[in-house]
Amino acid sequence: MTDTSQIREHMEVIGADGVHVGTVDHVDGQRIKLTKKDSSADIEGATGRHQGHHHYISVGLIAGVEGDKVRLSATGANAVMFEEEEGE
Repeated sequence: MTDTSQIREHMEVIGADGVHVGTVDHVDGQRIKLTKKDSSADIEGATGRHQGHHHYISVGLIAGVEGDKVRLSATGANAVMFEEEEGE
């Protein structure tokens, strides 16, 4: 289990392949809350229920914290599939 106390606001979240997944808003329990503006759903141009709200990544997907980046164990494309919505 990763020490989540190392995770800070505005850190970049990247997949195992180095692809940008999002930006940390803060750690919320066992999840990283991504910023609304920079969640991957908005980057990909999603509309409807995926637009304009926070997304979350489980801390179980964290492979490590390296400098100002949170690296996930999943690739960027796979990590997006594991994102959780608000209220989930």
